[in-house]
Amino acid sequence: MVYFIGAGPGDPDLLTIKGKKIIDRADVIIYAGSLVNKEILKDAKADAAIYNSAAMTLEEVLAVMQKAEADGLVTARVHTGDPSVFGAHREQMDALKQLGIPYEVIPGVSSFVAAAAALKKEYTLPGVSQTVILTRMEGRTAMPPKESIRDLARHNATMVIFLSVGMIDRLAAELMQEYRPDTLAAVVYKVSWENQKIVQGTLSDIARKVTDAGIKKTALIVVGDFLGEEYELSRLYDKTFSHEYRRAEH
Repeated sequence: MVYFIGAGPGDPDLLTIKGKKIIDRADVIIYAGSLVNKEILKDAKADAAIYNSAAMTLEEVLAVMQKAEADGLVTARVHTGDPSVFGAHREQMDALKQLGIPYEVIPGVSSFVAAAAALKKEYTLPGVSQTVILTRMEGRTAMPPKESIRDLARHNATMVIFLSVGMIDRLAAELMQEYRPDTLAAVVYKVSWENQKIVQGTLSDIARKVTDAGIKKTALIVVGDFLGEEYELSRLYDKTFSHEYRRAEH
């Protein structure tokens, strides 16, 4: 069996209990070494074969999985955050399916969720935004039609932008075509790691602040009025609002 495991954003304590149990008993571990905190592997079996996939091709990763399966071994394929968000694990799962190798996916805490926690903010505030867009700037990986930053920014929803901090100047300029220049923005570098860094500003100055902070990669960009202080109170706990579990007060 191959287990795809979301290792969380960095803090070893944010690895799920289920994920840790599998890593600790796995015979073979393939981990994304450029992003996954190695502390997550500290309780691995002494004789576990550990591979850093940062320098491996898809074919090499699959070859390791195929051999482990032929030998009756348990493989833990460890991705950063949650593998469903920019995790590139679909192609691995499809290949395993063709090879007849069983697999399971163990979800993890995505960096975008950890970023909200670090900022102590809620992405979906009543009267502000009820939509969260997860996306990236176009780089060497092209964006599909109608998914350019400007196309998505037209909604003025909460935006969470991955893999783009190295293009922060161009990103801010694109966003300001649709958002107000004074729209709040924040950049969270290595969220939940010991060297986590948060830079906050507006679209008009966030690029300069990020450059001054020396942040060039491994950071998440969040944009929207959810970062502000004005919003409507939720009806969920409104004493004048009835629902299945509570009758409204009159």
